[in-house]
Amino acid sequence: MSTTASDPLAALGSLPGVPDAVDSVRKAVDRVYGHRVMRRRSNEVTAEAALRGSRGSAALAGADWSLEEVRRRTDFSGEDEARTVGAALRLTAEAGQLLSIWRQSPLRVLARLHLVAAGGATPDDAVGRPRLAGEIVDEPLIEALLPGAEEVAGRLEGLSRLIIAGGSAPALVTAAVVHGELLALRPFVSHNGLVARTAERIVLIGSGLDPKSICPAEVGHAEQGRAAYVAAFEGYTAGTPEGMAAWITHCGRSIELGVRESTAVCEALQRGAA
Repeated sequence: MSTTASDPLAALGSLPGVPDAVDSVRKAVDRVYGHRVMRRRSNEVTAEAALRGSRGSAALAGADWSLEEVRRRTDFSGEDEARTVGAALRLTAEAGQLLSIWRQSPLRVLARLHLVAAGGATPDDAVGRPRLAGEIVDEPLIEALLPGAEEVAGRLEGLSRLIIAGGSAPALVTAAVVHGELLALRPFVSHNGLVARTAERIVLIGSGLDPKSICPAEVGHAEQGRAAYVAAFEGYTAGTPEGMAAWITHCGRSIELGVRESTAVCEALQRGAA
């Protein structure tokens, strides 16, 4: 992430196509929040969105299970795919508990998220801290050039300062940058994609765009497919205005698809089918 603007995240919000994406996301979110089911049964919609978002994030990490299988299973301690799904579920459950800490110390939250995701699957001395020089990163899907440990530390500090400082950037832009930067850095030895997508969720909740966490962007990322996800992310790593705009609009479309999913849940609840 690089820009010379005094408010870099706000500057990204003016890239071609991004204002339209921001507006489209806001309208979609407003529509689902205005659904009559949300007045009485929002907790059920939130729970279902959490489950479906977890499934989507796990799918991008290589565990593409059906929603029915995720719902049915109770033991996620077996094979690699089961542990991945379990990690995604734990992270989603944790996200809403960390909002106040995120605003003050994003790095503490990221450490906590990695600890939750690892769940004993990573050597203890590597859990909850940025990776050290020479440590191997186990990250499915993302094959971009891996920054060195010193660069990771510096860029994490920079990202933390931006989050704490706040600013006028739309929630979509901030969420997309947090997501993209964490994918680019892969600061931990494992579970970076899951952590990055959870951090995106935290931004969307904490910004007030999606306070009830009913618009799971992870659903949309998975629905658009792993190839589209990687292609959009390559735009982020390129750092060009066009590439950054493509990544932000991809994230916006993912939120809209998450809204569509939760709208279907609302409709099913209204019909008494869910």
